[in-house]
Amino acid sequence: MSSEKSKAMARALLLYLSFVSSAAHRRTCMSAQFKKPGDYILGGLFPFGMNTMNLSERLEPSVVVCDRLYASGLIWALGMKFAIDKINNSTSLLPGIKLGYEIYDTCLEPVVVIQPSLLFLTREGSTGIGVLCSYTDYQTRVTAVIGPYVSDLALITAKLFGFFLIPQVSYGASSEKLSQEEYYPSFFRTVPSDKSQSKALVQLINKFEWNWIVAIGSENEYGREGLGTFSNLATAQGICIAYEALIPADPSAPQDHQKLEKIIKYINETQVNVIVLFSVDKPVQALLELWISHGFSQKVWIATEAWVMSDIVTSIPNIQTIGTVIGFTIKGGIVPGFQDYVTDLFASVQQESFCQASWEYSRDADSTVLGPQCRQCDNVSLPDISHLLENQQTYAVYVAVYSVAHALHQALGCTAEGCPKATVKSWQLLDIMKTLRFTLDNQSFQMNQFHSTNQGYDVMFWSWQKNSLQYISVGDYRGSLSIDTSQIRFHTLDNTKPVSTCFQRCEPGQIKRVKGFHLCCYDCIDCEENTYQGTREDLFCTECPEHQWSPIRSTKCYDRSERYLFWDEPLVIGLLVLMLFATVLTCLSAVLFLKNLNTPLVQASGGTRSIFALLCLLLTCLSFCLHIGKPSVVSCMVQQPFYALGLSACFSTFLVKSLEIVLLTEFTSCPKSSLLWVTQKRAWLVVAIACLVESMLCFWYIYSVPAIPASNYKLLHSQVLIGCRVQSWFAFIMIHGYTGSLAFICFLCTFMVQTPAKRYNMARGITFSMLSYFVTWIAFVATYSTVQPTQQPAAQICSGLLCALGLLASYYLPKCYILLFKPEWNTVAYFQLHQGGAS
Repeated sequence: MSSEKSKAMARALLLYLSFVSSAAHRRTCMSAQFKKPGDYILGGLFPFGMNTMNLSERLEPSVVVCDRLYASGLIWALGMKFAIDKINNSTSLLPGIKLGYEIYDTCLEPVVVIQPSLLFLTREGSTGIGVLCSYTDYQTRVTAVIGPYVSDLALITAKLFGFFLIPQVSYGASSEKLSQEEYYPSFFRTVPSDKSQSKALVQLINKFEWNWIVAIGSENEYGREGLGTFSNLATAQGICIAYEALIPADPSAPQDHQKLEKIIKYINETQVNVIVLFSVDKPVQALLELWISHGFSQKVWIATEAWVMSDIVTSIPNIQTIGTVIGFTIKGGIVPGFQDYVTDLFASVQQESFCQASWEYSRDADSTVLGPQCRQCDNVSLPDISHLLENQQTYAVYVAVYSVAHALHQALGCTAEGCPKATVKSWQLLDIMKTLRFTLDNQSFQMNQFHSTNQGYDVMFWSWQKNSLQYISVGDYRGSLSIDTSQIRFHTLDNTKPVSTCFQRCEPGQIKRVKGFHLCCYDCIDCEENTYQGTREDLFCTECPEHQWSPIRSTKCYDRSERYLFWDEPLVIGLLVLMLFATVLTCLSAVLFLKNLNTPLVQASGGTRSIFALLCLLLTCLSFCLHIGKPSVVSCMVQQPFYALGLSACFSTFLVKSLEIVLLTEFTSCPKSSLLWVTQKRAWLVVAIACLVESMLCFWYIYSVPAIPASNYKLLHSQVLIGCRVQSWFAFIMIHGYTGSLAFICFLCTFMVQTPAKRYNMARGITFSMLSYFVTWIAFVATYSTVQPTQQPAAQICSGLLCALGLLASYYLPKCYILLFKPEWNTVAYFQLHQGGAS
């Protein structure tokens, strides 16, 4: 049989004997095990019991009796006893030196911890404290103090021990205040501070993407400061605390019970699924008992190291109904050999001879000063506390004792052969403790600048298996959180994490809009087009500069691209094809008229004036090229004058012909001298005068109020539209209105002319030409006002080309048809026989 199996069987046998013996005898002498003589005495402050009386009713400084056992405190005290016994049996640490100990109950009450603390300060071998000018040579009763557990008590005792510069090493006090060396120069601890735990809590909440929580603390130093630190860190990380409160540290009073009732109702009303409890275990017990009694829904409870593995909490009836519990325990581990030690000790304290010796020593060791320190411990059996033997807090006690032992080892100048039994004052250990490094169970420890050994945390999950609680380590925290979420089974139906959010994490380019009564609850609003979010902290979207743009939900602006009619656009290419078509037709018509200049048809149509008109129409068609490409000062200036001047010059030739027709048909009695002004060479004078008037108007337009390039940044979201802006609509109407007036006069002169059938009708061609002009302009105005501004130049080009094609189709192309395909009609005889309405 192997040695491990032998050990396991021996432990089981001892456990069985302890159970049988305790059942038979009930009482033991465990209360006499907390004092031991030695060359150097270590004081211990541990919570053996809990107060059951209302201290506010205490009217005289009588002894506070704590009858209710705090089993975890007993285990921790045994951890100190075990560590000292192990050191005393060591040949490498303090060889030849025996450490003693005096361990007292703190009852988790400030009024109780003062008494043993004052005893530790008494002069060695006495029960009195000397009042001296200097305490350099003053030898206190103890060399160092281990404890107390909670911050409230440590803040009191650290002031007392700090005056005498007695090293005090706590195994549980985590208040950040205790890190202030100027106020607590001799305080050390083997646990992380509350700030470190608060950071771990925030990272855990962020890991599960919860941002809508309740934060509750106990109404003591641990809860108040821890809750404050956590709330600040959580708020800075964007976690919204729906409700925050402090629960009474001792909720037994009626008014405190009512306060607790109000708190849990508020928690339930918030409908938050995640609750952080930064509290010691006693207030947590009261809160959860009340929660269970009301039958409220299951939640996720985030626990701190002070209660996550407390037997007071885990022993609450129906505790498994509260939901999911995830918390942090101080990283340490199981103290090697401790379980066997406690098993042996419980077997020994039931033996008559062992107890007799223990009581005799107790009477010789100033037992009358404070009396037995754990009366209720005599009624405890091993099965009562066996489930606590793996409590990781015991490891912090174990490390605390060893830290003092290593400091004493250095102060004495111990060697492998032994240690000199010299007098060591408590304050002489202080400098050594500040820079102490030592190895324990193959693990390295060092005091940092805050007098702490920051070992980090383990993440513990409460797993219920058939109403049996198991603590499962699902991760750890060493500055950053590492967690295996697959091991966590939440209280939801599908075991997935519950949702507890009042907002979604805003993406880059989104700002927060507060909703409801909580300033930290908000909706995420996208930054609109042409606005951006400069930094994640910006509360408002910033408008982009005019020359830049941004899409929706943008974090920066981009330079705008320019928008105008590009030469390679499909629409522009189509217009250029149409322009080429109109230009070719015009040129061909002009060439054909020039070739047949002396024929009757061309002469009747105006002769050289018709060729001039076609050239002006060609100029009009080519002027539309000014609308394509990036507008410039020059192109904007001459766009409208070129178009208006070319069309007016063309219409001036129609004006001459129209006046000729109306004089021949409607005013037959007018003198022949009048016809001379619209025929032959004098007709050119009318054309010149008409063109001169338009030229003067265009000159005034160009030099007074020309169109200029303008950039429109508001029309397009990502582009700047560059176009020609008309400075004066009056001038615009004047230059185009003059052209329209010429067309209207031509129309009036020709549309009523009647001609017998089968006769040429020059008036009809002019009438339809003017009609085509008016129709295209009406269509242009209607189209221009409805199309997008980006397409307005194209609409102007299109309408101008259609006007030119209308003039060609109505007046010139029919004549070209005759010239090409009906030459027999183009004779003097035929023309005189069939012409009407023309000279």
